[in-house]
Amino acid sequence: MILLFGVSGRLIKNTNARASGDNQMPTCWIIAGPNGAGKTTFALQYLPKVALCRHFINADLIAAGLSPLAPEQQLLAASRLFLHEIESHIAAGQDFAFETTLAGRSYLKLIRRLQASGWRVELIYLALPNAELSRLRVAERVAHGGHDIPADAIIRRFPRSLLNFFSFFLR
Repeated sequence: MILLFGVSGRLIKNTNARASGDNQMPTCWIIAGPNGAGKTTFALQYLPKVALCRHFINADLIAAGLSPLAPEQQLLAASRLFLHEIESHIAAGQDFAFETTLAGRSYLKLIRRLQASGWRVELIYLALPNAELSRLRVAERVAHGGHDIPADAIIRRFPRSLLNFFSFFLR
């Protein structure tokens, strides 16, 4: 299932409705989109209230939990815990969610492995119209105490995120 939302949060496209009685399959929700799209904010509202998912695995939130005053110093440890948590939920057959920019292709193997093991994988992509808005939204987040992403990384990731979404997920 792929849901495509715009920056306003309005549903743009729903390629599949969840079938009733389909609750037997464990589900992995992937909240994707460019930096600054609002993935974490969306996930914290959507996952517990709509998807009824209680396990949101987020490396940035893990880093903030490890070091609330300097989360950037715990990114490596948070990344390790992030991957460990994903594998733990898979092994237990527990529903879970995580977020990604989709700028890389590392999650393709995970998605294929989950699907081959009988998991339902739902991708929700939060779109922004351009990289400049992505950069501005990250700057706004930083101004309110959130984590920063270097502008060059935002500019580099933005087209890759869209390309990977359209190439591998929206077929």
